[in-house]
Amino acid sequence: MNRKVLLIGLGICLPVLLVLGFGFRHDPQIVESPLIGQPAPSFRLADLDGNIVDLEELRGTPVVINFWATYCVPCWVEHPLLMEGARRWRGEIHFLGVIFQDEPGLIAQFNTENGTWGPSLIDEGGRVAIAYGVYGPPETFFIDRDGTIVDKAIGAVSPQQLLDVANRLLAQPAEATG
Repeated sequence: MNRKVLLIGLGICLPVLLVLGFGFRHDPQIVESPLIGQPAPSFRLADLDGNIVDLEELRGTPVVINFWATYCVPCWVEHPLLMEGARRWRGEIHFLGVIFQDEPGLIAQFNTENGTWGPSLIDEGGRVAIAYGVYGPPETFFIDRDGTIVDKAIGAVSPQQLLDVANRLLAQPAEATG
């Protein structure tokens, strides 16, 4: 009798454990972006000083768009890396920050205290974040000269990913733009 109960229990538990085991291999928050390989959603946003940045006007130069906020600890962690990247590739790659559900005053204070790596753009109502499918900060999108999203980072972008993608973006011939 005990052997029969044990076999039935194993018959039930083993498949459940296998399903759970395979499920834990994947982070449910990481969803491959359907935007990779697609044209970047266009936008016109004001920065903290009221200057308008139009993504379409940046066509012909690679763009790094980082959705960030002051309440986001990984955003603080990646901030020096983005500053270094913006300095290193000044004039070759545009770095744009899109404020994600944060107060412009807090962003301005953060930039004053920690420096800035590009304009901080105010996304009223989160329209741009929605268009890009942003789940939460930080998320970084890499856009080539033609305006196509070629890669995305969820969480703090790593130095290696920034270097690899920047090199790929810069390797694209300028005459390929249309």
